[in-house]
Amino acid sequence: MRAFAALYEELDTTQSTNLKVAAMSRYFRAAPPADAAWATYILSGRRLKRFIGPALLKRWLIEEAALPEWLIDESYSSVGDLAETIALLTAGTAHGDSSSDDTALADWLEERLLPLRDASDDVRRQTITGWWRELPYRQCFLLNKLLTGELRVGVSQLLVTRALADVTGIERTELAGRLMGEWQPGALFWQTLHAAESPRSDPAVPYPFFLASPLEGDPVQLGERADWQAEWKWDGIRGQLIRRAGECHLWSRGEERITERFPEIVDAAGSLPDGVVLDGEVVAWKDGRVQPFALLQQRIGRKKLTAAILSTVPVRFLAYDLLELDGQDYRSTPLRERREQLEKLLQQASPLMEVSPLVAAPTWEALAAERAESRKRNVEGLMLKALDSSYGTGRQRGAWWKWKIDPHSFDAVMIYAQPGQGRRSNLYTDYTFGVWRDGELVPVAKAYSGLSNSEISQLDRWIRAHTVEKFGPVRSVEPTQVFELAYEGIAASGRHKSGIALRFPRIVRWRTDKPASEADTLADLQAMLTTTSGDAPDAAPGSS
Repeated sequence: MRAFAALYEELDTTQSTNLKVAAMSRYFRAAPPADAAWATYILSGRRLKRFIGPALLKRWLIEEAALPEWLIDESYSSVGDLAETIALLTAGTAHGDSSSDDTALADWLEERLLPLRDASDDVRRQTITGWWRELPYRQCFLLNKLLTGELRVGVSQLLVTRALADVTGIERTELAGRLMGEWQPGALFWQTLHAAESPRSDPAVPYPFFLASPLEGDPVQLGERADWQAEWKWDGIRGQLIRRAGECHLWSRGEERITERFPEIVDAAGSLPDGVVLDGEVVAWKDGRVQPFALLQQRIGRKKLTAAILSTVPVRFLAYDLLELDGQDYRSTPLRERREQLEKLLQQASPLMEVSPLVAAPTWEALAAERAESRKRNVEGLMLKALDSSYGTGRQRGAWWKWKIDPHSFDAVMIYAQPGQGRRSNLYTDYTFGVWRDGELVPVAKAYSGLSNSEISQLDRWIRAHTVEKFGPVRSVEPTQVFELAYEGIAASGRHKSGIALRFPRIVRWRTDKPASEADTLADLQAMLTTTSGDAPDAAPGSS
C-alpha cells in the first residue's frame, strides 16, 4: 500500500494532467497485477462502501490519543478532515516509519479491510487502532479514507484510460469500454485489460458515454446550420437502455445499474429486437410533455417503488442515439445514419420509448429563438451534434455541444463555512448561504464552486477572522458577505427549513459592492418557484 499512498499524494498535489497521467503510468508499470487492478478500480471513481462511521472513529481517536475531546475537536476544526486529523495525531506513534509496512495494496484490501465487515466492534477497534500506531502518516491517512468510504482522487476516468493506454498499448476507446459496468478487481482482470482482444462477456455492460462540451458564444462559429442536428437538452437521467441475450438493462451515466428503478421502461424494452443499445434520457412525463426534474427526484429518492409513486410520477425514455443494432457496434456510423435507423427501430415501439424530437429551425437565429423558449418546455436548452460525427468516448470537443440557457440567479448572504477536501482541507471552501425572511437569514443553498484560488484564500482569511461560533469543523460567520448564486432548478421541499430546494447551486461572483441588507428574500425565491416549477414538492435530499 505504500506505493499507492505515494501515488495518491502525487495526484493530490498537482493540477497538471500530464503529470497525473505520468504518475499513474509509472505506478501501473511497477505494481503487481492485483495491485494495479485495485488501483484502477479506485482511480476510475469506484468506491468501497464505508467500513466504519466517522463518529465511531472519532471516539476511538479520543481514547487512543489520550487527549480531551475539546482538543480533538479543535484539531479537527483546524485540519478540516477527520482522516487527516487521525493520521496527524496517531500515525507511527509506536515504531512506524516510511518502510515499516510494505504489504501489497490488494492484500491490504482483500485480507485486512474486507474481513472487517463481519468483525465485532471490539475486534475492529483493536485492529484499526493498531494500524494507526504502526503506519506512517501517508499510509494512515489513506487507510482512514478507505475505512470511511471517502477516498476521492482528483483524476477523471479519461486520465485513467490515458495512463492505461500508455502502459498497455491498447486504444483508449477500447479500454474505456472494458472499464464499464461491474467488474471485480484482481490479477485476472488486469490480465483481461491487457488482452489484445477482450470479447464482451457480460451482455449487461453498457458502452462508455459520449459527453458534450458547453458552447460559449454564438453557434454561428460552428459553421453551416445544415451540418448540425439540434435537439432539446432534456432535464432527466441520461441512460443506456440495453436489450441483449433476451434481457433488458438500464444504466445511468454514472455507471449505476438503475434497471429496478424504472421497471416500466425495462418492460417496454422487451419489445425491441435482441442486440440493441439505445442512448437517451429518462424523464418524468405527464399530459403529453416532460415534467420538471423535481418531480423525477421524488421517485429517485424512494428505496421502494409503490403503485402510488409509479402512477404519481410516470416516466418515459426519450432515445436520441443508437449504439448497437443486431448485436453490432454502431458507434462509428455517422450520426445521420444512426438517427435514421433509430427512427425506423422505434416506429412500432411502446409509447414509453420514443425518439427525441429534432428542433427543425432552419437558421442559427431561428434556433436561438427556439432556445429562448426552453424553460416553458421544461428543458435546459439545446444539444448541437455534427451530422457526420461518430459516437465517441468521454468528453471530446468539436462534435457535440450543449447550448444551455442562462441559469437563474439571486443574491444571498454567507452564514456558515467549513473546510474542503483533499488539497483544500486546510481552507474554508464549502459555504452555506441564506436569504432574508422576517429580518432573519434562512439557509437556502450550499455551494463550493465558482471562486478563483485568490478569492478562496482571501475569503478563508476573512472567515477565520470573523467567526461567531464553531460547530465541529463548521463555523458560523458574521452575516456580511454577499454572493450571487446561480442554479438550474427550484422546487418546494418539506425537507428543508426554507421550504425550497435548489438544483446545482454554485457561486457566480462575490458581491463586495452590495451590503447584506440588500440580499434577496425567501419571498423572491418562492415567487420564482411558482413561475418556473409548478410548485413540485419534495425534492430529493441533497438538492440544495
